[in-house]
Amino acid sequence: MREVWIYAESEGERLHPVVGELLGEGRRLAERLGGSLGAVLASPHGSLAEELALFADRVYVVQDPRPYTDEWQSQALIRLIEDRRPEILLFGGTRRGKSLAPRVAARLGTGLIADCTSLRIDEDGLLLAELPTFGGRLLTTIACPSHRPQMATLALGAFAPGPKGAGGEIIDCPWAIPGPGTMKVLGQEPLPVDSRPLRGAEIVIAGGRGLGSRANFALLEEVARLLGAAVGASRGAVDAGWMDPEGLIGQTGAIVRPRLYIACGISGATQHVVGMQRAEVIVAVNKDPKAPIFDLATYGIVGDCRQFLLELKGRLALPGAVDEKNEGQDD
Repeated sequence: MREVWIYAESEGERLHPVVGELLGEGRRLAERLGGSLGAVLASPHGSLAEELALFADRVYVVQDPRPYTDEWQSQALIRLIEDRRPEILLFGGTRRGKSLAPRVAARLGTGLIADCTSLRIDEDGLLLAELPTFGGRLLTTIACPSHRPQMATLALGAFAPGPKGAGGEIIDCPWAIPGPGTMKVLGQEPLPVDSRPLRGAEIVIAGGRGLGSRANFALLEEVARLLGAAVGASRGAVDAGWMDPEGLIGQTGAIVRPRLYIACGISGATQHVVGMQRAEVIVAVNKDPKAPIFDLATYGIVGDCRQFLLELKGRLALPGAVDEKNEGQDD
């Protein structure tokens, strides 16, 4: 029976949120192939396998006390793949996934399709992946017909989690643990985490190159704090150094589905639209009346973004403004 595998990325003693999306899409593909769903857990915390077994038919566990490195995890994955020969292997489009997946693909001599927003199986059982290319101007379908496993990384937030199953089998694979490597981890220090992450945010306010300066982006961040919103950015703002890459919204960044999305100085390139088009309400502010973002917006404001942000900041700073705003969040 052909297997679809997902790489179950963990963060300490919990699974990364993207694992739910991988399990959901992996199950759909496995059913289309008439096969089964497997999850690979390479982690010091083997107990996470019980959670995975609620969704996957088989969980392959490589329990190793070493902290994560691409080196030992790729070696473990390759040993498992060469033994079990899965048909498809999916990774999340996280920092780790984008580093680990190409390493594994190169060692196996197979292809890798990155940042997929849609997957399907054709009549011949071939994985077809769709993603924007050429700066978001084209949608391309890519396949890897000649080599196995067929590998892909999934854009974050683009896929729905799957339902629980009947309970899968947990298979310990100590034989897949690699020997000592050349890389030694001297220490680990977690990056500071925003108190309002993009994933799952009810309100997102995002800035683009049209803001004009880092100072104006800082103003947007002030407004976000008053609004209780998560902050995002377009590729142009990230490339300008106004925000870290973790805040990128779009094809190669986060995909969000907030109740309210405010786009300031964002033109509306396809690669950005992919990441926010499912928002319930979209407010666009841009001085260019022909900006493509207005075609998608629920409400459009043609004007200066800085002036808009200053006005909004002033309104939100009024006594009672935040309380009044929060009263309607559950309506």
